[in-house]
Amino acid sequence: MRRRTLLTTLAAAPLAARAAPALAQGSAATTLRYMPQADVTSIDPMSTTSYGVRNHGHMCWDTLYGPDENFVIRPQLAAGHTVEDDGLRWTFTLRPGVRFHDNEPVRARDAVASIQRWWARDTLGQTLRDRTDAITALDDRRFEIRLKQRFGPMLEALGKPSSYPCFIFPERFATVDPARPFTEVVGSGPYRWVAAERLSGARAVYQRFEGYVPNPAAPSLLGGAKMAHFERVVFNWIPDAGTAAAALQSGEIDMYEQVAPDLRGLLARHRDVVLDRVDTGGLVAHLRFNQLHAPFDDPAVRRALLHSINQSDFMTSIMGNDRRLWSDGIGAFPTASPLANDEGIAAMTSPRSVDRAREALRATGYANTPVTVLHPTDVTNNNTLTTLLTDVMKRSGLNADSATSDWATVLQRRANQNPPGQGGWNALIVLFGGVDLANPGVHPLLRGNGRQAWFGWPTSPTLETLRDEWLAAPDLNAQRPIARRVQAALWQDAPYIPLGQYYTDAAWRRGLTGIQKGMTLPLNIRRG
Repeated sequence: MRRRTLLTTLAAAPLAARAAPALAQGSAATTLRYMPQADVTSIDPMSTTSYGVRNHGHMCWDTLYGPDENFVIRPQLAAGHTVEDDGLRWTFTLRPGVRFHDNEPVRARDAVASIQRWWARDTLGQTLRDRTDAITALDDRRFEIRLKQRFGPMLEALGKPSSYPCFIFPERFATVDPARPFTEVVGSGPYRWVAAERLSGARAVYQRFEGYVPNPAAPSLLGGAKMAHFERVVFNWIPDAGTAAAALQSGEIDMYEQVAPDLRGLLARHRDVVLDRVDTGGLVAHLRFNQLHAPFDDPAVRRALLHSINQSDFMTSIMGNDRRLWSDGIGAFPTASPLANDEGIAAMTSPRSVDRAREALRATGYANTPVTVLHPTDVTNNNTLTTLLTDVMKRSGLNADSATSDWATVLQRRANQNPPGQGGWNALIVLFGGVDLANPGVHPLLRGNGRQAWFGWPTSPTLETLRDEWLAAPDLNAQRPIARRVQAALWQDAPYIPLGQYYTDAAWRRGLTGIQKGMTLPLNIRRG
């Protein structure tokens, strides 16, 4: 399915008539107008792994550490750390003079409470929690983590940029159960949340926090200074990609985070627009199963679809035939990961057959149990991929049906562990950036710890054991054979099926500078 927008008609219509009110001309120099990949569906970044909410988080809060443009972890809110007692005692020091948006100092006890809230939710954080003997504030600027067992990826965990970053909240917010999202933003980052100007499904507004003290290092993604060069940043959420492209061409928005593939050529030819690949890690699409309920509580039913899922079909449905924009033959890890391998990859690359899928499904005793597929219609790629998935499931013999809704509703419903008939679900498409999938420590879909796992809640003792082995491996040479065994377990346990990897470009008005490679974030950008 390809896009079909009449761009000349859309370009003639003002943005104010299509989405949110246009900004006054006089504010253009001090306001960055940004079209995100998804709306800000929650103001609490611990409530969802949505990248739209993740980007909102980086506007409002800092993390202790963060990756630079080369994805080397650097101090961010932290000034630094020391490691003692053979790696079992870590002492962290906060940068001086840093304040929350209510002008209260950022203290060590805020960091301690924030880490505890984060590790209740994040998969790598859960591992750190299980290996921690105590976490204690020593004074206003120092806290320590005493471990029962060494934890090598400490800085990578505290500096995760995505899928539950460890943002530092005021203690009174950090003690809120992450299952109950908070409803007010008091940040530690360069921008304030302007609640009064929020328009759900259309607009989110951020105002520069004049009291922010940036990291003294040079800007480099999230591992250096996070500079707020604009007084205001407005997220204009425009669900139709053609409308967003027209608004960029007319100058009504300044930056477009993820350009729809069939609009790349149009925008590349526009003299006032720059098109470039900022996020070089790409995105991987996955079919995620809910293993709490029939029929996907049976691994044989999940494995049946390995016969009919064709990664190239899924990739061409959203990216077209240009092989520079996508890859198939994808296993447990994305192409840029040093752990990517070909173990058992014939499960994805052998000849595809819905007939063999039907035979395998009949052998399981499948009794025509309904399959509810969550289907967001307002996010272009998810919509297209889910349409194709539902069709493949039906042709493979499953009694599948799309439950259509907007993206915000999908995010709410995917957390529901009830049976599908009581508001739950059976399957959905999920997209993760390569940065979230590079190894078993961070990969959210490779956890097999039951109801503590990412949505879908698989139980896989094999995957959990292999993850522990990977965490204990001393170097990459020791990690690689473990990664092959992880991929073999993926085809056997099938907590998900990879659907391919693709790459998107960002676009912005010529004259914007300071765009950082690695993740498309509206930070460190200036005009002229």
